[in-house]
Amino acid sequence: MRRSAPPVRVAGPAVARRGVCFVISAPSGAGKSTIANALRAAEPRLSDSVSVTTRAPRPGEVDGVHYHFRSMEEFRRMADAGELLEWATVFGRGYGTPREPVERALAEGRDMVFDIDWQGHRQIRAALPDDVISLFVLPPSLAELERRLHSRGSDAEDEIGRRMAAARDEISHWREFDHVIVNTDLDRALLEARSVLMSARLKTLRQTGLESFVDEFFV
Repeated sequence: MRRSAPPVRVAGPAVARRGVCFVISAPSGAGKSTIANALRAAEPRLSDSVSVTTRAPRPGEVDGVHYHFRSMEEFRRMADAGELLEWATVFGRGYGTPREPVERALAEGRDMVFDIDWQGHRQIRAALPDDVISLFVLPPSLAELERRLHSRGSDAEDEIGRRMAAARDEISHWREFDHVIVNTDLDRALLEARSVLMSARLKTLRQTGLESFVDEFFV
């Protein structure tokens, strides 16, 4: 009996590309952080940026690992000098994303994920208009969103009320995003989020080494 030859395995081409900033936004309780964390666990090429904050380190937190801890004076200087891609002051504390590490990662072909609000999305898109792909996550309904907030068991009633009011404002900005998904089922939402990221990676203009690779077909 004649045996068939084993299949020939051909390695795919290594085409260089520029990384992408994947911004995920949603009202509190819609699943933004859960989806972002699941993507981080499933996608080895997806990196986090280390944020700058003016709050004091908590026990066990290390400067440069969990946050870059800075004074409010230094934080304001960084914001004024354009050294932060996005920043905000929340309850008297500053939070922001350093520009230089993100731009370095993109140039090296590494992708970055951000779970931030619509204001942060606006700032990052303004700073890096050609590098941002954004996703907005909607809850199935406001009633389901409120149920999820209650199920956490970590917020008082007045805090849940505040979050629900903020949710309506957050949702009103859905049109500013490139993609929108409804998080009815987490597994499906994660699959859809990964599809958005893969599509962004494969954009023709993002694959910086594609032209030289294709040129070899015509030599």
